[in-house]
Amino acid sequence: MASAFPESRHTPDSAFAPTPNREEILRAFCDVRRRTDALAAPLAPEDQVVQSMPDTSPTKWHMAHTTWFFETFLLKPFYSNYQKFNALYAYLFNSYYEGIGPFHDRPRRGMISRPTVGEVAIYRSSINERMKRLIEDADRNIWPKLCDLIVLGLNHEQQHQELLLTDIKHVLFQNPMAPAYRSDLAAPGQDNASPLTWQSYKEGLYEIGHNGLGFHFDNESPRHKRYSAAYRLASRLVTNAEYLDFVEDDGYRRSDYWLSDGWNKVNNDGWRHPLYWQKQHDGTWAEFTLGGLKSLDLYAPVSHLSYYEADAYARWAGKRLPTEAEWEIAADSTPIGGNMLEADYLHPVAHDDLNRSPIGLQQLFGDVWEWTSSSYAPYPGFKPAAGTVGEYNGKFMCDQYVLKGASCVTSASHARVTYRNFFPAPAQWQFTGLRLADDG
Repeated sequence: MASAFPESRHTPDSAFAPTPNREEILRAFCDVRRRTDALAAPLAPEDQVVQSMPDTSPTKWHMAHTTWFFETFLLKPFYSNYQKFNALYAYLFNSYYEGIGPFHDRPRRGMISRPTVGEVAIYRSSINERMKRLIEDADRNIWPKLCDLIVLGLNHEQQHQELLLTDIKHVLFQNPMAPAYRSDLAAPGQDNASPLTWQSYKEGLYEIGHNGLGFHFDNESPRHKRYSAAYRLASRLVTNAEYLDFVEDDGYRRSDYWLSDGWNKVNNDGWRHPLYWQKQHDGTWAEFTLGGLKSLDLYAPVSHLSYYEADAYARWAGKRLPTEAEWEIAADSTPIGGNMLEADYLHPVAHDDLNRSPIGLQQLFGDVWEWTSSSYAPYPGFKPAAGTVGEYNGKFMCDQYVLKGASCVTSASHARVTYRNFFPAPAQWQFTGLRLADDG
């Protein structure tokens, strides 16, 4: 699937990438901002203020924070005689940028009843209009730098679009009424999963990481060499049916499959199955989705697994998780396509037409982010982006694992082979699953 999203230099490594013109940037800015508004539109104001756990944020906060990003990094330094929309917003909606100043505690974002949802909408509209004028009128001498920051801001907002959906799913799951985010989501047409086969890869010295041409986050660079022993990757993702076999084989009751910290979570938090699964009175399984409570689709990829659960399943299956290098080597040069946000399922599906790939590996993009066994650490020679935006990725390179691919709520224009998503091992509320690997 080709991307219509404009590309920008953003880092010195990508100096040969063309800078988009103003019309391209303005169109992309309006498109991304409209999509965020559209994602929030099905929600009542009451939905948008709830924070269900420290890792989630209220929808209203996502709407305001993505607006704060443009105000802080674009309008304040580049808009002539800029006047702050509201001086307190810098404190309320700064996420973690220490270089900007103090910020409200993340676990207490749900305590912010004011500004209201309506007032945040006015804030978004005001910043949008000023951003449009900035894009149209900025001096051409600063346009390349301005363009880089705008494209970064748009990619940042696409990340928050995904978070908005995963967070509201967790919020609605707390409600005994099991309300749907949307009742009109597209229905999958596939009622079986393709056979699982294995793709083999030779021992050798490979290159991974971004080549510097076009937009990328700083954590994807520099491109560098990695040695890989021979290995195999499963042709598709692990399904709900396959994971259910693990559950029913007492997988959550046998310590020999689990890392020590994972076993502690199983016992302390009462884990017995994936986060959104529910066993019904008749013994069948259901799953809470953004479309409400549905019968568990046995052929769809299993989702909302923590790293601990993905690793335990792989051990039970006699396999392992791939490293990020193994995944990227196998996926190199693969066209971007699959069950992503634009497909409008907002849930993993077994659908050959969406997931088919010419290289034998299916579902590389879309459906679920794929856990790897690689700790989130800097590549050799990594340097964070200059300035305060350098806090974006580098300072989180501790106690996290890398995920590759994309999910069913990732924008297609946001996905690429070198993308390094990352979460701590216990995290379950994202659309995360697994693909098995084995030694060659």
